[in-house]
Amino acid sequence: MNLTAPIATNMPSRVEERRFLGLPTWIKAGRELTGGQFSLIEQIIPAGFESPWHMHHSEDESFYVIEGQMSVIMEGGRTLLQAGDFAFGPRGIPHGFRIEGEGPARILLMTTGSDFADFIAETSVPGDTPPAAPDMAFLVAAAERHNLAILGPLPK
Repeated sequence: MNLTAPIATNMPSRVEERRFLGLPTWIKAGRELTGGQFSLIEQIIPAGFESPWHMHHSEDESFYVIEGQMSVIMEGGRTLLQAGDFAFGPRGIPHGFRIEGEGPARILLMTTGSDFADFIAETSVPGDTPPAAPDMAFLVAAAERHNLAILGPLPK
């Protein structure tokens, strides 16, 4: 590895806030910056929020908690993550998460490709858009276009 190679300077100086499933969301890195090799998504999510049960066909997903707590659920197991904790979810394995505790969580979602970031870009709206109920038929169809499967509600 060449540690003296120049660092890429095509990083945006400011990333636009989006609303994905009504949540403040920032696509920090996606297809344009990484050539489709990686994505980095930041979200602030209220306590009690549950993601859909879903699966990534083309990329692994990792979770990092900056603030708050979340449970990551995979194959019958549940792992509680707190600030500073990390979890890895391999592609092809159904999973989801729930925000735990009394307050919101600030998390980073990372994938080994950019399909998930592309999905969020397609299905999110500008951050100043008034809240609206998600159009699940649109979300499911968009997920399929980006090698994701929405499998239903998070198992209890």
